[in-house]
Amino acid sequence: MSRDRGPRRLRRLDRSALIAASVTALSLTASGCVVVHGEREVLPATTRAEAAKALQRFTNAYNAADKAYDSSLDAAHVTGALGAIDAARLKAGKANSPSGNASHTPLKLSDVTYTIPKKAGWPRWFVADAAGNKGGTARWLLVFTRDGMDEPFQVAFLTLVAEGKVPEFKKDADGWAEAVPADSAGLAAEPGDLSTKYVSYLKNGGEAFADGTHTSVWRADRAKDAIRPGLATQYLDEPLTGDAYAPLALRTKDGGALVFFATHHYVKETAHSGTSVPNPGDAVLALTTGEIKQSLTMQFVSNEVALDPPKGAGDQEVDVIGRIQGLTSAQGS
Repeated sequence: MSRDRGPRRLRRLDRSALIAASVTALSLTASGCVVVHGEREVLPATTRAEAAKALQRFTNAYNAADKAYDSSLDAAHVTGALGAIDAARLKAGKANSPSGNASHTPLKLSDVTYTIPKKAGWPRWFVADAAGNKGGTARWLLVFTRDGMDEPFQVAFLTLVAEGKVPEFKKDADGWAEAVPADSAGLAAEPGDLSTKYVSYLKNGGEAFADGTHTSVWRADRAKDAIRPGLATQYLDEPLTGDAYAPLALRTKDGGALVFFATHHYVKETAHSGTSVPNPGDAVLALTTGEIKQSLTMQFVSNEVALDPPKGAGDQEVDVIGRIQGLTSAQGS
């Protein structure tokens, strides 16, 4: 699984392609066992033991799918942004290597910390923070979620974060974390608004986000790509907030939040008259419909993780500390 941080790397997709149950609570009374309804009671999303099992199931399924380039092998274990990115990656891999992934190296996760929020209602979710045998020293942050007691946990968000950048989380006496509502007004930006604010920033700039690889640097890279000789590049960004793409946030020890959210991006390359769009590579072509005559429009799904400071703190800029993006489809014309 790889990190694609911007359109400059589109043509390297061939070699850098991206890469259970919630607790049933029972209270004993003199007359017997009474089921506590999970949609109303504040409960941990799962047990630590079940979280570990969910991570192992995901890892096994992910490795099987990657080895065979077969998305049916891990479809039950991924959803949301990761699900879209992973399905497209495997589809492209299968198209170019029908017999499977000859360079497959199993993903191995270790040194895992589970952060499990205590909350009412669905979805129930938790975060696994792990070291991986891919991605150097970066930490793997996987967000597992499910919408009902009879459903398995699935990974909706996966980001890689530089070592030392994962914050400390607020926890109660029993070690359970606190989920932050999407409409929480006590932060520099409401978690539910971050996807919209991010795409606005990518278009217009501003001071809502701290400078960094996934903000100011990405905008600068886009500006350079837009004026390449013989090729016009246009960008359109959209928020992605519905259903399995809905943002999820954890309270940090300083009163802020770590927010996971997703965005949708279009990149259209149009060749000037008498020239052609550069060959995008086999991985892109495998996901392309139509004939590339003078233009190529590519669609990407991106999932981000950001530090959202508490309102009133000295620094009110949201810091995007991790992002993984993947091509999901393309159209030639």
